[in-house]
Amino acid sequence: MLSRLLGLLSADMAIDLGTANTLVYVRGQGIVLNEPSVVALGQTRGKRRVLAVGNEAKRMLGRTPGSIQAIRSGGTSHWISARARSRQNSKSSGSGSSTT
Repeated sequence: MLSRLLGLLSADMAIDLGTANTLVYVRGQGIVLNEPSVVALGQTRGKRRVLAVGNEAKRMLGRTPGSIQAIRSGGTSHWISARARSRQNSKSSGSGSSTT
């Protein structure tokens, strides 16, 4: 009884931080996010920060100045990239983003 009630209050979600694309699947909705596994990082005051994730970061590949680095993360091998993608994907899938 309790597990059935909790099931109504939560969404089952799976995140695949793949080499080429990152996918977010939500039960009952299917794939709600399908974006390239790319993160753009910049240096600001000696600290690295995430500038863009997914499609926006992919557009930056090969077109960025030396202070910005676009990383094709290759799964979870780059922890900053993986963390940024996870955060962005959780935000995107929660807001009802569509598959791209």
